[in-house]
Amino acid sequence: MAIARFPVVVLDCPDPKSLAKFYGTLLDWKVEQDDDDWCSIRADYGDSLSFQRVDSYTPPQWPGQDVPQQMHLDFAVDDLDAAEAAALELGARKHGHQPGTTFRVFLDPAGHPFCLCLD
Repeated sequence: MAIARFPVVVLDCPDPKSLAKFYGTLLDWKVEQDDDDWCSIRADYGDSLSFQRVDSYTPPQWPGQDVPQQMHLDFAVDDLDAAEAAALELGARKHGHQPGTTFRVFLDPAGHPFCLCLD
């Protein structure tokens, strides 16, 4: 049985509204959530992208690795406690900083952040 249903890719950026408008127009997707710190766009068939404000954002310097590509995954879950237990059992570590109540932040075994989010 799967712990989560689907991932949402979240891109760090300096201005979520403008980046959501750019990708929404590029993909012909609707801007669903729109505020200064977080915006999401969604296709009619359900796929989505989200954009998160990072005040000290530095753009990636691809293909170099001095400033690597920046993103994280959010996973929709029905039960945060059950999903947390399963993720920890798989080798995730719960991050010490938990800024919300409807999601929890973890690190995968390689140290990449990801969130389990109530759907």
